[in-house]
Amino acid sequence: MIKSSNGDTPFSLTYGTEAVIPTEIDIPTLRTAEVDIVQNNEALEINMDLLEERREQAAIHEAKSKAKMEKYYNSRVRSTSFKPGDLVYRSNDASHVEEGGKLSPN
Repeated sequence: MIKSSNGDTPFSLTYGTEAVIPTEIDIPTLRTAEVDIVQNNEALEINMDLLEERREQAAIHEAKSKAKMEKYYNSRVRSTSFKPGDLVYRSNDASHVEEGGKLSPN
């Protein structure tokens, strides 16, 4: 199966922003130290407004990749059709109505 990414994490598609891990809160990093509360709130509102579009883009990307995998699979499958009276291979397990257990002959 082909693995591909849409560029977003499941958390960001759910909540509209990237997660901050607890160690980033305790240890000041550039991401947490240089935060302006007013601009941060405005950016969060913009992210929430664009969240539906990002979800739709992720769904479209997923549908495209699934269609690509389906096309690849279907190009390699040989179709066979049977008519009444054709001889076909039948598994021996199908002819046994009941199991004899582990001591029965193979």
